[in-house]
Amino acid sequence: MNYQILDLYSDYLLSSFGQTTATGLARLVDGEFSHDQITRMLGSEKLTSQTWWKRVKLQVRQMQREDGVMIIDDSIAEKPFTDENDIICWHYDHAKGVTVKGINFLTALYEAQGIALPVAFELVAKTETYLDPKTGKEKRKSPETKNERYRRLLQTACDNQIPFTYVFNDR
Repeated sequence: MNYQILDLYSDYLLSSFGQTTATGLARLVDGEFSHDQITRMLGSEKLTSQTWWKRVKLQVRQMQREDGVMIIDDSIAEKPFTDENDIICWHYDHAKGVTVKGINFLTALYEAQGIALPVAFELVAKTETYLDPKTGKEKRKSPETKNERYRRLLQTACDNQIPFTYVFNDR
């Protein structure tokens, strides 16, 4: 994966207010990268928590301390106009108190010496369907609970030998 293009594309997505395309980014950078290069990067290897760890491991080793903290949080990147699938589907947003359509993910953020870096993540995929007994409508659910994912993120941090004293999380 071309991480230079990935970093640029991520910044492009975060700073854009309208439609984003590989062609739009290529035009924005005056041809430094072609839309074909951007499209190939997007279609290349899947970014996993393990590949992410390989990318940040050196920085974590430089800043780690025994009194570091691990912060586990779940977030929803809302995608109200995108077609529903296993990843982009309805999730309960505890901050808003309603369900929203989007991508639900859990992140393990490591903080030490005033620096915070994400060290692991998991996407919540709702791959199972069921009929809601109250409404009779088909709904999706994940085969794993958030608690199971939470524990796996902490286990990953321990397996990667990241020292921390406390774990912080919301509810």
